[in-house]
Amino acid sequence: MTRKVCIFTGTRAEYGLLNPLMKNIQASSELELLIIVSGTHLSQEFGMTCEEIEKDGFKVNEKVDIHLDEDTPEGVCKSMGMGMTGYSKALKRLKPDILVLLGDRYEAFAMAAAATVCKVPIAHIHGGETTQGAIDEAFRHSITKMSHLHFTSTEEHKSRVIQLGEQPTNVYNVGSLGTENIHKLDLLEKNELAKQIGFNLENRYLLVTYLPVTLEAETSEEQFASLLSAIDTLDDIHVIFTKANADPDGRKINRMIDLYVKRSSKKAISFTSMGQLRYLSAMKYAEAVVGNSSSGIIEAPSLNVPTVNIGDRQQGRIKALSIIDCDSDLENIVEAINLALSDTFKIKCKNIKNPYEGNNTSSQILLKLKTTDLNDILKKEFLNLTLPKNITPTKPCP
Repeated sequence: MTRKVCIFTGTRAEYGLLNPLMKNIQASSELELLIIVSGTHLSQEFGMTCEEIEKDGFKVNEKVDIHLDEDTPEGVCKSMGMGMTGYSKALKRLKPDILVLLGDRYEAFAMAAAATVCKVPIAHIHGGETTQGAIDEAFRHSITKMSHLHFTSTEEHKSRVIQLGEQPTNVYNVGSLGTENIHKLDLLEKNELAKQIGFNLENRYLLVTYLPVTLEAETSEEQFASLLSAIDTLDDIHVIFTKANADPDGRKINRMIDLYVKRSSKKAISFTSMGQLRYLSAMKYAEAVVGNSSSGIIEAPSLNVPTVNIGDRQQGRIKALSIIDCDSDLENIVEAINLALSDTFKIKCKNIKNPYEGNNTSSQILLKLKTTDLNDILKKEFLNLTLPKNITPTKPCP
């Protein structure tokens, strides 16, 4: 009997990572691919990227619009509530045997909660990681506790998932889908990339993605203004911006990008969605990746491209030696970018090891989706690790 595997995606970045796994599921005679699309995929403001999924040859089985009308905390909570309602109905109609979730966003958290109530087993990708400057940190670990199969990107992350009480036999270190994409995609030549995005790439350029620091109190505008000021200090350096998602304060950052590009159109361009191929191709030829996106931490080292990681959003992540961490003030950002642009640092980046590299990541996940016994998998036993000698397990009251 064919096993029904449901992929959930709510953002362009998430879909770009999941794409090769989705193709493998679609090609398997033992699995049936189901797709639930939500979040920014269904928003004109964020590029209506559901159309890109369909152009890639996938059938979208369910579209759940969670009305991303505002990026305030109240607006996000409203969207999460709408998501749980819509996701539960979609799961009821599709009746998947297992649901695949990636990452740590609030859309994925709402889907995990709906699947838990609907008794649908969950396979979680990229659990055990930390992003201490974002609300996503709590969402990620919560999704781990609601999941039954775990595919982590490093051994340390695997250990952290087990530390959360998950059974080691259901936790697999497979590496990152993002690094696999770099090695398997036929990235564009530089002149073809320039033609496709309509931007002159003869000058050196930075690839910039800056996301709201959602655990800090309204600091995103100030920090991003410092980054823009730092860019203005650089001579003959152009900029490709990729815009923020529907996070709290994301629209504020996107408005600042629009204003900057408008006044600096000869040296800057922005995209709501570049697509995985063009984004990774732009990363390949960039002088550096700048901002606070996970792509600068996970994917950029595999292309030997320096990363300037600003502020606390990605604090706690495992990092290659090509990552330059800096504070979010103007002086520190300028210093970090100049270091990334230096010949000495570029030479250093040519020989670094990326800790997120795996071996046929999507194939490893596919195999476990095919072969894992799903009977009684919902009955999870909490793994008690050895407690320190000064702590005793809680005993029932007499």
